[in-house]
Amino acid sequence: MAIYVRLLRDSEQQQLQELARYRHNTHMSKRARIILLSAQGYTVPQISDQVGLHPINVRKWIHRFNARGIPGLRSGKSPGRPPRFTEEQRQTIVKIANTNPRELGLPFDRWSLQRLRDHLIASGVVDSISAETVRQILRGDVRRREKREVQVAARRSSAQAAG
Repeated sequence: MAIYVRLLRDSEQQQLQELARYRHNTHMSKRARIILLSAQGYTVPQISDQVGLHPINVRKWIHRFNARGIPGLRSGKSPGRPPRFTEEQRQTIVKIANTNPRELGLPFDRWSLQRLRDHLIASGVVDSISAETVRQILRGDVRRREKREVQVAARRSSAQAAG
């Protein structure tokens, strides 16, 4: 059974044409093109060939447009896997990583990822964690701090320029 988009209103037609030309969001551009092609009478396999998507995805976007209009073409945030560690645990991991191991009664001066991992498990901060996850948590903290520093510097710069 063939599936086609419902009759488009003039305002929808104009919006879809604008979205189809928009190159910064290629996903939305493709979705708009799917709807426009369907409105012109192209079949799902023909549209699939033109936009480079599987027919199942072409059908999905036509169904979503028919049900919700242009807002249906926007992707919702995929929930993904829930975080394995709480924000409190992440902060504790960073705090411990920034502490000299000798201050915690340990017989070495520097953390390795493996030593930090072992200490986090032994001290009950986490039940289990890989050295790679420890690295990612620490790297994420560094990026957050760098981002905050850039934002603060930009605010200072704006304030100085205004004053």
